[in-house]
Amino acid sequence: MKLIMIVMGLCLAVSAAQAQTSTPAPVIETYKTVGDQALKAHVFGAADKAPAPRAAVLLFHGGGWTEGEAEWTYGRATMLAAMGLVAIPIQYRLTRKDVSPLDALADACDAFAWTRANAKRLGVDPKRVAAYGVSAGGQLSAAAGLGACPGKARGPDLMLLWSPALDVAEDGWFRKIMAGKDPAKVSPLALADQQGPPTAIVQGEADTLTPLKSAEAFCAKRRAAGGVCEINRYPGLGHLLTRNTSNQESNFDIDPQASRDGFAKLQAFLTARGYVRP
Repeated sequence: MKLIMIVMGLCLAVSAAQAQTSTPAPVIETYKTVGDQALKAHVFGAADKAPAPRAAVLLFHGGGWTEGEAEWTYGRATMLAAMGLVAIPIQYRLTRKDVSPLDALADACDAFAWTRANAKRLGVDPKRVAAYGVSAGGQLSAAAGLGACPGKARGPDLMLLWSPALDVAEDGWFRKIMAGKDPAKVSPLALADQQGPPTAIVQGEADTLTPLKSAEAFCAKRRAAGGVCEINRYPGLGHLLTRNTSNQESNFDIDPQASRDGFAKLQAFLTARGYVRP
């Protein structure tokens, strides 16, 4: 699990470097301080003099809850900002001896609260704050959107999930890093029958790490609860839309056409719900 996420980071870092060649650098702000650690929000596209408040998207990287950094999502953030959104990659605490995914979830929830509290300054519409979550970041996004935030704090208003970890209640790795705490309380699949925001998922049908069946079960529960949930499926592709399905943990070969199409599907989802201009 660790190795796959490290490699994923390298892949996304290349994408980010390419995107940054023509995109202004983000404004980096502290949204929360825990002990001596200042957690950062990397803000792309904020504008004090925008004609009207714009929708925002908070981006949460993958990494198996133990690896990663906000910069891993810079590539997508620059693309979202180019669409007219305020895009904000979020740093969250990684699992260590005294830190669990529950702490990362609390950070994600606080990032949404910080964005809304600073909405006027950032030029953001506080009623249109979405989440973009990759793999483990998908679990954080979905759990926050389905009522798992501490104190039932408000999570995202819309969710974009890329190869998300949705069924973690019985996952051996997740149970291990939860260190005895109940994983079902933050498992998106277990929470899917709650009221929650519209959701779009990009999913490889041959994904062995975050399987299609979990996304299908998640969306079935969301629809049964009256929610909106769509899955954009990609046959023959694995985790993060890799073509190398025989090794989805250490040797990615992401299908570029499928990746472009998946992002286009998310853009259409945003447009249909008024987050992006047609």
